[in-house]
Amino acid sequence: MTVSQLSLHNFRNYQELRLETAPGFLVFSGENGAGKTNILEAVSLLAPGRGLRRAALRDMARQNGAGDFAVAAQLGDVQIGTGTDASTPERRRTRINEATAPTNDLAEWLSILWLTPAMDRLFMEGAAGRRNFLDRLVMALEPAHARNCARYEAARRERNRLLADGHLADMSWLDGLDGQLAQFGSLVAEARHRMVLALALLLEEADSSIFATPTLDLADDQLRSEDLIHDMLRRNRPADRAAGRTLRGPHRADLDVFHSAKQQPADKCSTGEQKALLFSIILAHADLIAEQREQRPVLLLDEVAAHLDPQRRAALFDKLAERGGQVWLTGTEPALFRDIPDNALHFEVSDGTVKLR
Repeated sequence: MTVSQLSLHNFRNYQELRLETAPGFLVFSGENGAGKTNILEAVSLLAPGRGLRRAALRDMARQNGAGDFAVAAQLGDVQIGTGTDASTPERRRTRINEATAPTNDLAEWLSILWLTPAMDRLFMEGAAGRRNFLDRLVMALEPAHARNCARYEAARRERNRLLADGHLADMSWLDGLDGQLAQFGSLVAEARHRMVLALALLLEEADSSIFATPTLDLADDQLRSEDLIHDMLRRNRPADRAAGRTLRGPHRADLDVFHSAKQQPADKCSTGEQKALLFSIILAHADLIAEQREQRPVLLLDEVAAHLDPQRRAALFDKLAERGGQVWLTGTEPALFRDIPDNALHFEVSDGTVKLR
C-alpha cells in the first residue's frame, strides 16, 4: 500500500504538482504556511471521508482558480483519483482506473491513517470527534462501515424530522425507520466493538517503555444487537417525541481511553501523555491493518516530531522503520528528522512548490 506518484491540480495552494515517491519515509520541511499539510491532506482524500482537515470541498479548491480540484495517485498498476468539477464544486467525484466509482471504494485500494496537531484535542472535546476517529479506524479495515454509517444517519435524520414535526399519525412510517435504525445501527455498533477488541489485544502486548499504553472502552457497548436497538427505540418513543430527536443509539457512543499505568482517563492526563496515548493507538492500528490485510497502511504524520523530545522522536522513527510501509511526515526544520533512515526522501516546500533536497 504505497503511493508511487501523487498529482495535484488546483488543490489548495498548488496549481499543478507531480511528486515521484517511494516506499519508506517521505519528509516535507518548510516554513509555516508553505503548503506541507496541504500535501498530506491531498493524500488523505484518497480514502473515504472528508480528509484530515474535514474541510468543505469548496475550501480545497485553489483560490482564484477555476473552482475545481483534482488529486490523483498511482499505486503500482492502479490509478485512483478524486476531486470536483467547476460546475458542481460541492459534489465529489472519484475514479479508479479511469472508471467512475463510489468514493467509499477507495478503501479497497488504500488504507490511510493520520495524526495531526488538531487531534491533540481529541480527548478534551465532545464524543463526536472520538466517534469519527473510531469510525475512520474501522473503515480502514471494513470499507462497508462507511455505507452503514451513512445509512444509519440518513434514517436518523428522517426519524428526527418526524419527531420534531409531530408527523406521527402514520405509525408504520416510524416503525419502518426504527427498523432501518436497528438494522444499520447494529452493523455500525458491532464493527466498532470488533475494532476496540482487536486494538485492546494488540495494546496489551505493546512496549510501554516509550509511549503510554492506553486501555480502550466503548460506552453503551451492550446496545449492539438489532433486536436490542429496535426495542430501545420503541420504548424511548415518548421521550424522543418530547425531545424532538432520537436520544439513544450508536450515534451517542463514545470511545473512552484510559492511561493504563495510571488508571486515569485520557482527558485528565497531561498534553504529552495524551499525545503518547494517540501514538500508541495509531501504531497498534497500523499493525492491525498489516496483520489483516497483509500490507501496511500509509501513515500521514503532520508536525509530530516537534512535539516529542529527542529520545522519543528517535524511538518513533526506529519503530516506524522497523515496521516498514510508507510514512509521510512534515516539519518546519529538517534537523528534526536527522534520525530518519538514510534512504528517506527529503522535500523542501516553499509557497506551493516542492523540490527534492
